[in-house]
Amino acid sequence: MSHDSYTLHRGSTPVLISLPHVGTLIPQEIGADLVEPALQVPDTDWHLEQLYGFARQMGVGLLVPRYSRYLIDLNRPPENTPMYAGVNNTELCPTRFFTGEPLYRPGREPDEEAIAQRRVGYWRPYHAALAAELKRLKAAHGHAVLFDGHSIKSELPWLFEGRLPDLNLGTVAGTSCAPSLRQALLGVLRVQRHFSHVVDARFKGGYITRHFGRPAESVHAVQLEMCWRCYMPEQPPYQVDPERAAALAPVLRGLVKTMLNWKPDA
Repeated sequence: MSHDSYTLHRGSTPVLISLPHVGTLIPQEIGADLVEPALQVPDTDWHLEQLYGFARQMGVGLLVPRYSRYLIDLNRPPENTPMYAGVNNTELCPTRFFTGEPLYRPGREPDEEAIAQRRVGYWRPYHAALAAELKRLKAAHGHAVLFDGHSIKSELPWLFEGRLPDLNLGTVAGTSCAPSLRQALLGVLRVQRHFSHVVDARFKGGYITRHFGRPAESVHAVQLEMCWRCYMPEQPPYQVDPERAAALAPVLRGLVKTMLNWKPDA
């Protein structure tokens, strides 16, 4: 299923993977307002559609946007409240890079009308597709599991202190999915020895995980924020390192397989 702003590959299992920050397109009229480096979209969640491509062969659905988070952030609340209180955040329509530097030329930031237009044109269709697909999966299987996939540079002082663990699992402190699913996924991370990991630390889950994760209604949501270094060098041209990606692949497969095999408590 294709839309102007996203592609939905429907699956045959209860699991749906959402990759809200992999888009790289910027409309020309908006690109003219951005500083030149922004056109290279450096804060993209690079190559996740490729890394999770195996999941489609397992019957897992995949929802992939076309446009950059610089246009509008699909993982932020529509009313633009901060995702993480007390620390620096980027907005619904970001005005800064992850370094804290300005994205827009002076005086060219989007006003409320422009933000509202982007919300209607890009944010709402993605979320409508998410809601409709989760409803379909729940009707077909009795439950649905949403896996929200992200990646990020491991050191970004404007956003967080120090160096992130490789794999950052988020379940909104255990509220966005059943405890048994959280434990099963944590088990996958614990048995592997290649990557450091943490659960519900700096990245507990963004808006998508918080909004759609309703275990009492048989919809379970989990976020994975992983560092770029897991699969590529953390500087341009941001190309996948086959050796690193090969080491990561069994872990991602293990997480997806666990979600497929998991059944809600009777």
